[in-house]
Amino acid sequence: MDFAPSPRATDLVERVRAFTETEIDPVEEAYHRDLAALRADGDPWQPLPVIGELRARARARGLWNLFLPAGHEGPYAERFGTLGGAGLSNTDYAPVAELTGRSHLAPAVFNCDAPDTGNMEVLLRYGSEQQKEQWLEPLLDARIRSAFCMTEPGVASSDATNMELRAEVVGEEVVVNGRKWWATGIGHPDCEMLIVMGLTDPGADRHHRHTMVIVPRSAPGVRVERQLDTMGFQDEPGGHGEVTFTDVRVPLANVIAGPGRAFEIAQGRLGPGRVHHCMRLIGLAERALELACQRGLSRTAFGKPIANLGGNRERIADARIAIDSTRLLVLNAAWKLDQGGPGNALSEVSQIKVAVPNMAQQVIDFAIQLHGGAGMSNDFPLAGAWTSARALRLADGPDEVHRGVVARLELMKHGARR
Repeated sequence: MDFAPSPRATDLVERVRAFTETEIDPVEEAYHRDLAALRADGDPWQPLPVIGELRARARARGLWNLFLPAGHEGPYAERFGTLGGAGLSNTDYAPVAELTGRSHLAPAVFNCDAPDTGNMEVLLRYGSEQQKEQWLEPLLDARIRSAFCMTEPGVASSDATNMELRAEVVGEEVVVNGRKWWATGIGHPDCEMLIVMGLTDPGADRHHRHTMVIVPRSAPGVRVERQLDTMGFQDEPGGHGEVTFTDVRVPLANVIAGPGRAFEIAQGRLGPGRVHHCMRLIGLAERALELACQRGLSRTAFGKPIANLGGNRERIADARIAIDSTRLLVLNAAWKLDQGGPGNALSEVSQIKVAVPNMAQQVIDFAIQLHGGAGMSNDFPLAGAWTSARALRLADGPDEVHRGVVARLELMKHGARR
């Protein structure tokens, strides 16, 4: 078991760190200030020009599409990827993802932002050549953005087999009818494609009833009903929308991999994606702990630095232990994915999906507490960071589902039936 990054990954980590510190960090505060001004008087759904400028610089330095997985990049890493023209293993990408998680802007700047990365991996692994040419290449080139439509308001979406939106095959077309919500990225003006999970064959077994189909954002019958708040945040310019599909017709060629394969695709998509999410959250927790330590040493109350009051030193130590522990847990999951794919790391991926968001939420909450009232405001990135961590306890499966997976696999070792 070796978690050491390759020499190429080590070089990329240092280059990403340098770019973030010299190009992104100096403009991030102004970006959020300008976005807040647009919320008050303007259109916050139009991307600020600084994002495009940073993207051009990152791409010129080979810091582009860093998520491209080893073994699936084909010609795309040469044309749209990092210098060196090959994808990274999960273990090698993990420390890169952690660095990007420290910044709200970095994932988008490097074209490694959700849900685009997950959608691009779906097309890399399961898409037809036509789908790759029409949709994957523009995504890798950042000419378009995308959304992933899975969760529904009318069912318990923690069980993916509950999805009721219909994606019926009618001759050479797929007819889509239903409602989705929490479609991340749907508010971005460059969002042009949706990957939609729908019920195709109600009579099939529960893991082969559903299909994933590509639906153009501009298709007749697609309507964004509203943008959803996440604890008061709308996450412009991407957002999270509620979307209705009314007799939306797309070619049968837009089906990904084939009818009835949505559950399989979802599992293949979410394994590496959860590693990406978790490593970014670890970077976010690191940033929160740094801010907590700086605040604790710079402010005095009752004659002492805040860091020396009320057990705060022990909390700082606990935060460090928790961050380092979960990082090792994620690297273990990434290594097992590299050794044998998603089926080799079912328990490990579910473990990190429970452990990391809970850890990050607790560390960020502690940082907010040390900042007092300032921690609740947008003068610091902590309120938004806490919201992100809390949301990820639900996104890609709630804690309870992942604990259930871990327990089931553990009990099967001792003779329990599936």
